[in-house]
Amino acid sequence: MNDLVPFALAVALVCEAALIAMLLWSILVPFRRLWPPQRVSWFSQIMVWLPTLAVFGGATLVGLAEWNMLDWPLWLRWGVGLPLILAGNAVVWPAALGIGLDATSGAEAELKTDGFYRWSRNPQYVADMGILIGWAVLSASPATWIVATGGVIAFALAPFAEESWLEEVYGEPYCAYRVRAPRFFGFPRR
Repeated sequence: MNDLVPFALAVALVCEAALIAMLLWSILVPFRRLWPPQRVSWFSQIMVWLPTLAVFGGATLVGLAEWNMLDWPLWLRWGVGLPLILAGNAVVWPAALGIGLDATSGAEAELKTDGFYRWSRNPQYVADMGILIGWAVLSASPATWIVATGGVIAFALAPFAEESWLEEVYGEPYCAYRVRAPRFFGFPRR
């Protein structure tokens, strides 16, 4: 399995670099944005989901291969890492299913402002960050921390790429929602 580490790490880092570049382009050149896609198709979904899955898959493989290489205590790994993974999954799946796969892939849908979206305009990204950080803590793997850092950067950039599009598509309801709900996590404002 250790032979897989350099390959999995390289694939994950290339995918993260591509995601980060796509998001930065979309933030800096919103009229030619790549995310959210101008038109959702099977190709645009593959272009987003394949690198995202490669990041999570790479982190998983690297973490298993380098299991506890940092020699962290069990209480930290299982007491912090596992709860972050479980909480992240408890949020990401209901949030994604709540708006649907197409909307999760960048398609226009109904503006969701309740449930987890009441506490965060981006609960899926926050949850994905939690899962990656949780896995990095649980696996205590140096290379997994590298992958997790790149993933967190990409998930933190994604809302900035989406916000101008969301305002354009949903108008005043989104602007009011943006004032009420925090970008990442917190208590809603009145």
